[in-house]
Amino acid sequence: MHEITLTVNGVVRQAAVPARRLLSDCLRHDLGLTGTHVGCEHGVCGCCTVLLDGEPVRSCLTFAVTVDGRDITTVEGLAGQDGTLSPVQRAFAECHGLQCGFCTPGFLCTVTALLRDNPAPSDEEVLEGISGNLCRCTGYQNIVKSVHRAAEIMAEES
Repeated sequence: MHEITLTVNGVVRQAAVPARRLLSDCLRHDLGLTGTHVGCEHGVCGCCTVLLDGEPVRSCLTFAVTVDGRDITTVEGLAGQDGTLSPVQRAFAECHGLQCGFCTPGFLCTVTALLRDNPAPSDEEVLEGISGNLCRCTGYQNIVKSVHRAAEIMAEES
């Protein structure tokens, strides 16, 4: 077992994990943060996407021991400390970008990073930005609308 320390959603957390424990399993089973979903377990669907030092990563392809000492943001950490939904979360709710919701945590993390790096993406840039996340419900039109609406909300609030 390896003792690791992670800062998850702004809180320092420690866990004792086997060397081959995936970050997704560490978050869900060791730390009780079940918002990160595991879909394909091969890094293809993007459901398990979390932010590692602000950058989207597939937690199902990342060993927990390799991120010892790093900052992780999961879907649970996107809202404000008072529970106020982030602009991305509000836009997904407003534009019905949720569908069944299984893929939503990965999309929310991916889009959060996308809009941080490109606050006013074109349609093509949005499609490219979310191309690593799959929606089994094929609700892409509303997801794309949600991304643009989130960009509007962020611009209004800045």
